Amino acid sequence: MEFTMKENGFETTVEYGSLQISGNAEYGFRPYQLLVSSIAVCSGGVLRKVLEKKRIPYEDIHVRADITRNPEGAQEIQAIHMHFTISGCDTTEQKIEKSLEVTRKNCSMVQSVKDSINITESFELN
Repeated sequence: MEFTMKENGFETTVEYGSLQISGNAEYGFRPYQLLVSSIAVCSGGVLRKVLEKKRIPYEDIHVRADITRNPEGAQEIQAIHMHFTISGCDTTEQKIEKSLEVTRKNCSMVQSVKDSINITESFELN
């Protein structure tokens, strides 16, 4: 990936289009938002694949990410708690718990930050 400096941040172009990145939310996505999005969406996508491989039907997966940042340091992300709401899923809580364990082990973004950011999950079946 290549990034070009702009007046209020940076820009990169990828297959899907152009991405504006800035420390100021008025001019683009903030870097921490991209990091959290990568972790949450990777986890949601891997969970979807795990459920499909286990033949566990579902209608929708919603992920809420709650972030803890260090107010005394460089505002670095210390923890991310992801809460998965799985709709239309007729299975046991134990199967979802095991599916989330497999998800955690196979999400490249979680594995990339696991030693520096505390990642936790919870879920509800809807």
